[in-house]
Amino acid sequence: MSDLWLSTLKTATPQEGYELAIKLSRMGIKYTQPSDEVRQKLRDDYANNADSLTAVSQVVATNFQTVAAANNYWNERT
Repeated sequence: MSDLWLSTLKTATPQEGYELAIKLSRMGIKYTQPSDEVRQKLRDDYANNADSLTAVSQVVATNFQTVAAANNYWNERT
């Protein structure tokens, strides 16, 4: 993967920050397993597994913490 897709962690709102956190999480999977075919085959395994879904939520939460910190938690003050 050589496409530049992440130019900044700065977002205007917490909602945009959360969406970026999801994108970061999805791209992490794509970089780890670049085969669309393999990812599609594995999707059924984790889509119905509560532990896998919890793990995904944890990754998104960690990425959201990173984005929030990069945006000074969207505080107006500097």
